[in-house]
Amino acid sequence: MRIGLYPGTFDPVTLGHTDIIRRACTLVDRLVIGVAINRDKGPLFSLDERVAMIEAETAPIAAACGSQIVVHPFENLLIDAARDVGAQMIIRGLRAVADFEYEYQMVGMNRMLDKSVETVFLMAEARHQAIASKLVKEIARLGGDVSSFVPSGVEDALKIRLEL
Repeated sequence: MRIGLYPGTFDPVTLGHTDIIRRACTLVDRLVIGVAINRDKGPLFSLDERVAMIEAETAPIAAACGSQIVVHPFENLLIDAARDVGAQMIIRGLRAVADFEYEYQMVGMNRMLDKSVETVFLMAEARHQAIASKLVKEIARLGGDVSSFVPSGVEDALKIRLEL
């Protein structure tokens, strides 16, 4: 069974994330969405809220692609999370050259920690390349329209959280 791990904080999940998830699930039999518990980032949404949003948004994707999609929170090293879920590959989304520079360093470190886990990069579709959760939250906080950046359920959650 081919198992891939797609990690991130997903605060909130965006259309860029779901684009990568949709394409990643065609590469594996089981795609684990690793939701990072990163207390330093001070997420807008709680872990349970992020997990619920991802589960809601990925259920139709899993049904369409035929792969199993599972959400798995983690707080340890990424390579250890990959081992925990039996992943042979880590899937990372790229938006721009700046992403690649950081990811290149991560791959090198992960390879030193465990050579058996490969990293696969997927470029977000052009229309999603500028989308970043941080920017989505800023636009939403300032009353801007985020409907072209996030799924409708996430847009509703942002409005409720930010009392818009």
